Amino acid sequence: MTGNALSTARSIERPTREAMLQRDPSVHQFWSQNRDLFESAWKQWEADESDLIGKLDSSLYDTNLRNSVELAWKDPSKESEVKALWKEVFPGVYEAQFFNPERLAILRDYLNRVSNAEIPMRPPYGISLNRGGAMLDRRSEGYLAAPGFQAFYQALMDSYMRPIARMLFPDITGYDTQTFGFSIQWQPDTDTSLRAHTDASSVTLNVNLNLPGEDFSGSGVRFFDRETQEVSELTFAPGTALIHHGSVPHESMPITEGERSNLILWLYGEAGQVASPGIVDQSIDAKQRWTVPSAQDDGFAPF
Repeated sequence: MTGNALSTARSIERPTREAMLQRDPSVHQFWSQNRDLFESAWKQWEADESDLIGKLDSSLYDTNLRNSVELAWKDPSKESEVKALWKEVFPGVYEAQFFNPERLAILRDYLNRVSNAEIPMRPPYGISLNRGGAMLDRRSEGYLAAPGFQAFYQALMDSYMRPIARMLFPDITGYDTQTFGFSIQWQPDTDTSLRAHTDASSVTLNVNLNLPGEDFSGSGVRFFDRETQEVSELTFAPGTALIHHGSVPHESMPITEGERSNLILWLYGEAGQVASPGIVDQSIDAKQRWTVPSAQDDGFAPF
């Protein structure tokens, strides 16, 4: 199968948008039956593109963030240097420079080439169908199975997102062993907004992938505080990230001009368990925060 996997995957008939939105059983069958084929096709595609695509590695991260995270992994007592980079911009919502805007083009070019690879990928359709997005985690049907991307994605979740989330939100520790991720692309007159909702996650990381000069209008993220009834609309600069409990209500506002590209990353516990905000295990210390859980992928996918 390996030798012709790429051409076979490209020629296969895809499910219709209507069938996906209706959760037709044939759609699940399509992804399940062709999983091995598509994984082989992505491996072949990445090998064929190796001279054209940039390397996805730690150089993509903001220099200050990368240096402080690497220091914390060596000496968890230094995690305060990571925490200092995150600013609370709304109750329970923190912002920081996550990717280096000058290096972000490498990741964007990679994802653009992925979208042109002609290998079937399942777009996110949990609340609505985002045509320009992709499922990123191997637990998901039709996920982006390119080995290089998967290595980058797993390192992002294990080395950056989880310890940072545990540091900012200690109550999620233990409800963060499972990963989930997808990309989205908002365009005027297509998939332009996402109504108010909460996430099926203990914690959500939303990273903007727009390049410097790649401006857009509208498409801010509006957050709601249940206790104070405060509402605030936050906007993204290139490479910045917002992180918050999944239980914080939020919505993406309509985009009116340009495009907005994002990675949406979740952590939750086994079988979809999520943390109850505010309940903190006081026995968890910095050394335990900067570890990778031993729990295996349980295969559960929120959507």
